[in-house]
Amino acid sequence: MNKYNETFGIDISKSVFDCYGSVQGHLQFKNSEKGFKKFLKVLSPESLVVMEATGYYHYRFAQYLYNNQVAVSVVNPLSIKRFIQMKLAKVKTDKSDAKSICDYGLTQEVSLYTAVTDKQSECLQLFRLMDSQLKMRTATKNKIHGEKVLGIPSKVVYRSLLKTKKFLEKELKEIEGKLLSLVKQDQQDQLTLLQSIPGIGIKTALFLIVVTDGFKKFETASQLCSYVGITPTIRVSGSSVRGRSRISKVGNKKLRNLLFLCSFSAYKHNKACREIFERITNKGKSKKLALIAVSNKLLKQAFAIAKSGKPYDANHISVLKTE
Repeated sequence: MNKYNETFGIDISKSVFDCYGSVQGHLQFKNSEKGFKKFLKVLSPESLVVMEATGYYHYRFAQYLYNNQVAVSVVNPLSIKRFIQMKLAKVKTDKSDAKSICDYGLTQEVSLYTAVTDKQSECLQLFRLMDSQLKMRTATKNKIHGEKVLGIPSKVVYRSLLKTKKFLEKELKEIEGKLLSLVKQDQQDQLTLLQSIPGIGIKTALFLIVVTDGFKKFETASQLCSYVGITPTIRVSGSSVRGRSRISKVGNKKLRNLLFLCSFSAYKHNKACREIFERITNKGKSKKLALIAVSNKLLKQAFAIAKSGKPYDANHISVLKTE
């Protein structure tokens, strides 16, 4: 049982949000500023509001509640899903989901939400835009290649695709420049320190700083690794089930993918990462599992260097505190 007078579970969608209070039961409000204000009026003193991380919809509401001094917890959707599965629930509606989230808040230990600053919010928006533009550029490159393969590409189509590619590259350059400018204002030193790690490029360093708020959100490297989901999931049961090792699907997907890409360079040029890669592959394990371990090591190095304020040193990185 938690310490709050009442716990509210929130299931939020585009138009409305369903709410289930441990005392008041089911309520529903418009997903708008007016709906938020009405919800505030029904909150009892010392209430806890629990919701799933659902992208744009949860973010605005969580920020609003935080700014109005309401205790808020934003929970990984997978945690809620597993909680509902354990209860063997047969009914799934917005109303039942709100009740399940309320039950989760009542029975599980949840961490409180910390609002992001305007600068952090802009950086995260820029990263999302960059990710979208990168996908569009890749798709455009693939189309250009496809038109070439035809042997008789339309000049109009080909010219249009080249123009689109040029525009996207210009946009990406501007986005990266703006991101770099924002991060440099407060965390130039940390940005430089992270780039001293062989394998960590400027894009990954930028993203690490933004999503961790300069590594202030985590007390240990283990917490950060769990957040990113850069730990191997091994499927072994008895003698019959031996699945492939793979990266956990829980965590920050974008950062996880960036670190995995960094691992290809790190295992060649980063002494500690190379040792881990060779140790695992020499045991006959897959290269993918070894690269997951390298990604994990890179993240721990980044945490240690950011917290210590000392640049990468191949001879001393192993003694820095990472746990």
